[in-house]
Amino acid sequence: MKTPLLCALLLAATSLPAGAANLVKTYSYFAVGGRTLDDIETQLSKHGPQVKSTGSRHPGATQMAFTTRISYAGQSGSCRIADAVVTLKVKVILPQWRRPRKADADVRLFWDTLSADIKRHEERHVEIAKNHARDLEDALKATYPQKDCDAAKAKAAGITAAILARHDRAQLQFDRVESVNFESRILRLLRYRMQRIDNGQLPPA
Repeated sequence: MKTPLLCALLLAATSLPAGAANLVKTYSYFAVGGRTLDDIETQLSKHGPQVKSTGSRHPGATQMAFTTRISYAGQSGSCRIADAVVTLKVKVILPQWRRPRKADADVRLFWDTLSADIKRHEERHVEIAKNHARDLEDALKATYPQKDCDAAKAKAAGITAAILARHDRAQLQFDRVESVNFESRILRLLRYRMQRIDNGQLPPA
């Protein structure tokens, strides 16, 4: 479930209205078949999105790109960033089980729990990216004037590289923590979902 960190940077001297970082989010789904847990695991391994950073397939993924548009204002002896707008485009890829009519209740329960956790995991990747997009936009707008516009552009490029590197580290750290806690987390979520079903708060799987 690691995220392919496709951080594209576009610097354009274009005047844009001020505002917070923008998020454009889309979803796509891949089909998963099977009646047993082993069948589902095989299907996820076979049809899950392939992540370039690992070369392997995962139960879900989030592709993302940061686009930064910056306008500069120069005057005698200085140049400053007049405005900066960061747009984050993400594509969340999730599994969709073609549930057989005769699938066992325990398999349905496990799938409902697993698929919900996969979606939560990928949405957290989006949240991490969104926070860093906001940080990037704020940092660019807060820069001091430079001696000329070439220096201002170099400053913007340095800020962007530093914050995107910090973003990549945060995403990798999140994946490491999630991987370590996966088994205990799923068992806890299964118990919680079963309690809610027993209490009538959720329909049976």
